[in-house]
Amino acid sequence: MSYKRLTLEMILKALARVLVWRYKPLIIGVTGNVGKTSTKEAIATVVRTRMTVRASSGNLNNDIGLPLSILGDWGEVYYHEGPSFSFWARVIGVALRDCVVRNSAYPRALVLEYSADRPKDIARLVHLFKPHISVVTAVGDIPVHVEFFRSPDAVAREKSALVHALLPSDYAVLNADDARVLDMRLVTKARVRTFGSQQTASASFSHEAPWVEDGVVRGMVCKLHYDGGFVPVRVPGVLGRTTCYAVSAAAAVGHILHVNALAMSEAFSAYRPPAGRLRILSGIKHTTIIDDTYNAAPAATRMALETLRDMPAQRKVAVLGDMLELGSFTIEAHEAIGQMVPAIAQRLVCVGERAALIGRTAEQQMPQGAVQYAHTADEAKRMVQDLLEEGDLVLVKGSQGMRMEKVVEEIMAEPQLARELLVRQYGHWLAS
Repeated sequence: MSYKRLTLEMILKALARVLVWRYKPLIIGVTGNVGKTSTKEAIATVVRTRMTVRASSGNLNNDIGLPLSILGDWGEVYYHEGPSFSFWARVIGVALRDCVVRNSAYPRALVLEYSADRPKDIARLVHLFKPHISVVTAVGDIPVHVEFFRSPDAVAREKSALVHALLPSDYAVLNADDARVLDMRLVTKARVRTFGSQQTASASFSHEAPWVEDGVVRGMVCKLHYDGGFVPVRVPGVLGRTTCYAVSAAAAVGHILHVNALAMSEAFSAYRPPAGRLRILSGIKHTTIIDDTYNAAPAATRMALETLRDMPAQRKVAVLGDMLELGSFTIEAHEAIGQMVPAIAQRLVCVGERAALIGRTAEQQMPQGAVQYAHTADEAKRMVQDLLEEGDLVLVKGSQGMRMEKVVEEIMAEPQLARELLVRQYGHWLAS
């Protein structure tokens, strides 16, 4: 770690701790390997019905991003301008002012994402910024960052730090469908609430399906079982079972805050999905895009393919990039995805040398010529443009390092909206 980064990190953390002490916001922490950001945004949508709230932007979830989210609503500036020296000077100046002069607009609640690249990352963040409500989404069967986490159990132990630190007056909100997450109830003193598809959960969902209106896919619809009854929920602009998990997790938090079922259902109708998470976009040639380009772990890729499977379409196209940071699991994970594809998509484009493993596995069960290969997203984007036909439904997914949003920008019907709708890139002053 550079001296410049370490110094900035220490300053941001110190200022964030002062603001937490001064304003005493309700802190809701979210972690997991799948669905963190969607869940965070869904929770913020529900909490907003009761109080002012700020949710951390994008992937501002580490030693610098998390305190930055506490200091202010800097996400849009951070991603548009890049974290330059002048940007950090403004952040520190505003934070110092808020420490001295009370800011009446400071939010009553913060919804923060806690991430771990290495063991003890979450424990360190929780020690500095302890949540009052901790939400754990899912762990999955193949760990991320396997150079540091050698098994799903090791990942689960790291994620459990978010609930282990809770007080008896706090709440742990756990995924009832993930055994490793549900077992975290054994390591916390807090009151436990659960969510998922299990009807015994505190908040559960059922009858999930694409929301289709006038022949156009609008989003997801499900039944939310909550507080002894159920309400229909429609979530615009996004697809996938991950959405229903996010809705039920947010409902469990809403129950803690005494949000009634009708208010919750109405709140979700205004939900805006985060960029690159199973978002529905209009494509060229009257096609439909499922933009899931934010990142790609094996569990998330399986869920994205299941979403593609369950959608009506004349023809389905999967554009899949490398899943990175899988270490010794790389071959196994990509070949497993390759086994899924033939039963779901009629055409497959593989981007990157690891994704080629998906293609070589899939083409054993697909017609000749149905699988195409590209080394980079820049190479793939024209390839995908050429193969698309009217009525196609195309899923685009890959790890952040593959920059698969370039493919989406090439084939979206309104590329002038790319800056607003797609995953964004930015420079990094700290790297110098």
